[in-house]
Amino acid sequence: MGSIVGIVVIIVGILASVALHEVGHMLPAKKFGVLVPDYAVGFGPALWKKKIGDTTYALRAILLGGYVKIVGMYAPARPGTRLVGRGGKPTLAQEAREASAEEIPQGQEHRAFYLLSAPKKVVVMLGGPLMNLLIAIVLSAVTMIGIGAPTASRTIAAVPATISTSSGEVASPAYEAGVRPGDTVEAWNGQPVATFAELQQAVGATPEGESATLTVERDGGRVDLTVTPVTAAQGARYVGVTAAYEYVSASPADVARADWQMFTGTASVVVRLPQAVWQVGRSIVTDEERDASGVVSVVGVGRMAGEVTGDSAALGLRDTRQVVAVLLSLLASLNMALFVFNLIPLPPLDGGHILGAVFEGVRRQAARLRGAQDPGPADTARLVPLTWAVGGLLVAMSVILIVADIVKPVSLG
Repeated sequence: MGSIVGIVVIIVGILASVALHEVGHMLPAKKFGVLVPDYAVGFGPALWKKKIGDTTYALRAILLGGYVKIVGMYAPARPGTRLVGRGGKPTLAQEAREASAEEIPQGQEHRAFYLLSAPKKVVVMLGGPLMNLLIAIVLSAVTMIGIGAPTASRTIAAVPATISTSSGEVASPAYEAGVRPGDTVEAWNGQPVATFAELQQAVGATPEGESATLTVERDGGRVDLTVTPVTAAQGARYVGVTAAYEYVSASPADVARADWQMFTGTASVVVRLPQAVWQVGRSIVTDEERDASGVVSVVGVGRMAGEVTGDSAALGLRDTRQVVAVLLSLLASLNMALFVFNLIPLPPLDGGHILGAVFEGVRRQAARLRGAQDPGPADTARLVPLTWAVGGLLVAMSVILIVADIVKPVSLG
């Protein structure tokens, strides 16, 4: 039951991310006067819909994504363009142009997307990925600043009566000295201790067999206790105390560094995506282990979320607060992946449309500098065959990753 909670949280988070991605496209399109007749979360039959202004908003039955319809994506063909193939049928590009023209209501031709200036086209198409980037940044800030990271404090949580050392089980030096749960470490041999890590360093630097004065705060007063560290079974110097944990918020600079690392890490994965997917596919049919830091599908992300809520103790998660932080971190990583992936300069991804708009802007500017006639909007419909090819590859990649996440999943444990 616990694992289902994590899966549901991720599903809702993904739907919200996709829905907001489409909002990122819709808002600037409407701002620039483009007709946006439909916005939907999900596909298939509508469970709910309402028309506000020119746009019909809908929640549909198959919650596997969402879409926004922006009319007039493709410009009409320029004179001299080949419109039919060898068999006498319209080319794929021409079919796309005709479909684009048919979706524009009569009298609304001036509101077609292709009539926007190149910079405005870039803003509209960049709006979706930037929304995912914003979500990733906000979730990171909530996780790192709002929730914080569990950090060992100077307050003692437990003092066992015995501990394991290199010579066997012995009485705990801290217990023998009178240290008790709830004490707060103040100093070691008169030197102030600011963190539990500093206490560990001070204990480790104490020579074998030598005693030291541990100063603790107890019931509002300071108590000096004499402690003789021992060598634990792991080889480290030890006095036998377990620290309590407190949540410490990161600074905005820490969040910015973490976001940059998440971006560069995601970008490096996207750059080697074909190789990564090939390795995942090979792992399905061989005994080869999957790369724990490699690519996964949404199914893989859901499984990880299920592990987080279903077996949090086995993953070393201390409480519900830390479980929530991990789930939000997963969603932040997913949104960063959506941001980077959608910027790949190939249609049907947003990056492909952005590249088309940049090409159009450069060509128009070059014509203006030469004093030549404005060449007009770029004929991006000519990229439709490439769109189909890339779309097919994306479907194949998704199938491979989903199958791998079912038969050979990556585990957080």
